[in-house]
Amino acid sequence: MSVPSRATALIHAKDLQRMSKFHQTLPGRRRVHADADHHVIESAQLQLIVHAIPAHFADTFEIVSAPELREEQAIKLLLTIPSLAGAFATAAALGGGFVGHAHSAAGVRVRDGHDPEGNIFQLREHAH
Repeated sequence: MSVPSRATALIHAKDLQRMSKFHQTLPGRRRVHADADHHVIESAQLQLIVHAIPAHFADTFEIVSAPELREEQAIKLLLTIPSLAGAFATAAALGGGFVGHAHSAAGVRVRDGHDPEGNIFQLREHAH
């Protein structure tokens, strides 16, 4: 494993491969480690660990193709990307999507989205 980035977050996933691909591709990060239970994905700003939910628990629930959004979760990832423009099609192709409309505040343009398992995140781009 490489040296941790400035900040690290962990997200539990029922489908490790799908969630790892989504969280690598959409914000443009790279996977630096993978084993049967964990994928470590990094950028200069963030290290994200995608952790497989143990099978005995994962077998007790289903994720549908339009996942139930977890809008009341305690933590939301805020991810800065170069441009929101291409993110919309990429998210949909990877099983995610967007919530609401983009808006601008304090020099950034933001939009909330969700990953394939319904976890809410926010993408941010610096206003030009």
